[in-house]
Amino acid sequence: MKNTVLKFGGYGLLLGAIIFGLALTFGNGLSYTTQEIIGYGSMIASLSFVYFGIRHYRDNVNNGKVTFGKALLIGLLISAFVGLGVGLMDYLYTTVINPDFAEEYLAITLESYETLYSGEELALKKAELSKQMEDYGGSGFMALLMFITVVLIGFIISLISGLILQKK
Repeated sequence: MKNTVLKFGGYGLLLGAIIFGLALTFGNGLSYTTQEIIGYGSMIASLSFVYFGIRHYRDNVNNGKVTFGKALLIGLLISAFVGLGVGLMDYLYTTVINPDFAEEYLAITLESYETLYSGEELALKKAELSKQMEDYGGSGFMALLMFITVVLIGFIISLISGLILQKK
């Protein structure tokens, strides 16, 4: 199991870091909504290694058998590798490549609020978002959120893959 997790987790880590990094770096001219869709797409593409890792373990390592629990464990471990790759790339992006990302995101989002809200509701929404960005703090916390997001998506993919691939 260890070799399967390291192999497919490593592939997922590399693909996650590369695709997510490319999306962040070359997606600057796109809207944040489009960048978000591309980001989630890159996470899901990288998490495809969960399915392939579980299948490889079942077919090539464990004589065509895998329990749901073992499949879920393998999937979660591979997801953690992918999350690490995406989280590290997010941290690198927000500290080295574009250290002004948080301020830019806040400014653009606040500007978009002006078309959605008015008066007291606008002031309340702006204050709420500004406080939220302040509370989230630095790049480390944002990278941790990305890691957790990837692992949660990976958990869902692991559940589905485990159900599909389990053979006793």
